[in-house]
Amino acid sequence: MRIALVEDNEALASAIAYRLRDRGHSVDVLHDGQEGDVYLSQEGADLVVLDINLPGMSGLEVLSGLRARGDGVPVILLTARSETSDRVEGLDLGADDYLVKPFDMDELEARIRALSRRKNIDYGARERIGGLEFNRTTRQVTASGEVLDIPRKELATFECLLERRGRLVSRSMLTDHVYGIGADVDDKAIEPHVSRLRRRLSEHGVTIKAARGLGYMLEVES
Repeated sequence: MRIALVEDNEALASAIAYRLRDRGHSVDVLHDGQEGDVYLSQEGADLVVLDINLPGMSGLEVLSGLRARGDGVPVILLTARSETSDRVEGLDLGADDYLVKPFDMDELEARIRALSRRKNIDYGARERIGGLEFNRTTRQVTASGEVLDIPRKELATFECLLERRGRLVSRSMLTDHVYGIGADVDDKAIEPHVSRLRRRLSEHGVTIKAARGLGYMLEVES
């Protein structure tokens, strides 16, 4: 499942993202409300975990913008214990659920599972691309039933490209997805992962095309 996490507490965001990725989800982390609003309007997600108190735009403003655009993506609000009125307003604006900080990661996972059932999200989706099959639950790539041994950062690169298949993905977006937004890593750090991944995929009819200075695109060979 593609999850957008909008949370300005970087330590908490990193912990949530690590846990959800470990459970097989693709997680894009945003630390600013305005950044989250732009991302959701352009990229979308299967589910949004959204903090109420954010710089730039509040979580309630981001939620209001989502619903005004007719986007029915499931939203779980993260709130402080004292924000009762904000929780009520959030539910009235169209939030599907909320969690009060501090919360247990197991509870967050349970809320996500419950929402996936209620919204009929394919929690264990498999996707075929060329001669490969990707299992989003196990995060395994297989070819003719055999699991490919793909290192973690290359796998994260593959997931990001696959979610935007047929579209150009910037180096900065790939770097943020693999290393986390705000990580002190140069965009060029992604190049070796893309290069090795390209070699792994090419024999299965899948290519990674580069647009110099712009980014990369995942395609199936004709």
